[in-house]
Amino acid sequence: MISNQILQNTIDGLKSIARVELCVMDVDGKEVASTADMGYSSKAAVDFAASPADSQEIQGYQYFKVFDDQQLEYVLVAGGTGEDVYMVGKMAAFQIQNLLVAYKERFDKDNFIKNLLLDNLLLVDIYGRSKKLHIQTDVPRVVIIVESGNGRDNNALELTRAHLGSNGKDIVTAVDENNVIVVKELVEPDMPREIERMAQGLAGFLQKENISDIRIAYGTVVQELKEVSRSYKEAKMALDVGKIFFDERDIVAYSELGIGRLIYQLPIPLCKMFIREIFGGKSPDDFDEETLSTIHKFFENSLNVSETSRQLFIHRNTLVYRLDKLQKSTGLDLRVFEDAITFKIALMVVKYMKYMESTDY
Repeated sequence: MISNQILQNTIDGLKSIARVELCVMDVDGKEVASTADMGYSSKAAVDFAASPADSQEIQGYQYFKVFDDQQLEYVLVAGGTGEDVYMVGKMAAFQIQNLLVAYKERFDKDNFIKNLLLDNLLLVDIYGRSKKLHIQTDVPRVVIIVESGNGRDNNALELTRAHLGSNGKDIVTAVDENNVIVVKELVEPDMPREIERMAQGLAGFLQKENISDIRIAYGTVVQELKEVSRSYKEAKMALDVGKIFFDERDIVAYSELGIGRLIYQLPIPLCKMFIREIFGGKSPDDFDEETLSTIHKFFENSLNVSETSRQLFIHRNTLVYRLDKLQKSTGLDLRVFEDAITFKIALMVVKYMKYMESTDY
């Protein structure tokens, strides 16, 4: 079904060109969109709708029927003093009927993609319906999820469609009230670079359109249409995991999540048991700010003492002293790879637990 706003925009545009007043009514004679108060009879519209005629002149107005797949959808009224009122009304009815067909096709495609993403289709249905909708099944695609600060902004869906254009290949939809989803068809040999460039361009465009706090996540590239749901699930995980471990980034790829996606799938009781076994009653993030900054910088520099002390502007011996002090309090020597890995995972687990607690898991 076309929105009333689309109908209003359509007849406003036609009026500005042809100088003919137009009105669209439903089959019950209720006004849907109009360019002016034309003084027509709604009863006449209802009587016309019940008649076998496709067009008719009644009391100086031209009436036309607009069908959707042989089902009467609207009655169009054209009025004016010119000789071309009938022709303009006929063209307007034809335009609205074409819009109905286009929007129905988009709805069918949108509905198909939603069910595809949610794994609600059998394999035979995927290939059968994709053929009817003229969707290729064997081209590389990736699923991209766009989230704004206040959930899915009312304009974000249409703005995303406008940015990507109507090339018939990229599909923009939504399966819930929070996110906009793009099923992107890829063409360049360097697919990761193409995806990243597209994501950056989309984020910049939406920000210019005053869509705030944009976060974009995407899954891995799939080669078959039937695998699109996997890329969607990966993109969803990338969006969630990105908020925990990559909160400073606006764009996150599933392939970049690393160990974060494993931790994200751990049950909270198991995480608490792990922290308790390693640190007793303490938490690895309870240290003072100086110690924590030292730990993070040490990890950033791949456990290199000299480079870490240089970047912290402290003497090498001062750094060694801090690491020794940390070893005494935790039993873990960060200069030893296994201990460093344990501590790094512990920090990530604590961050994950705090995030889940804040969102009432």
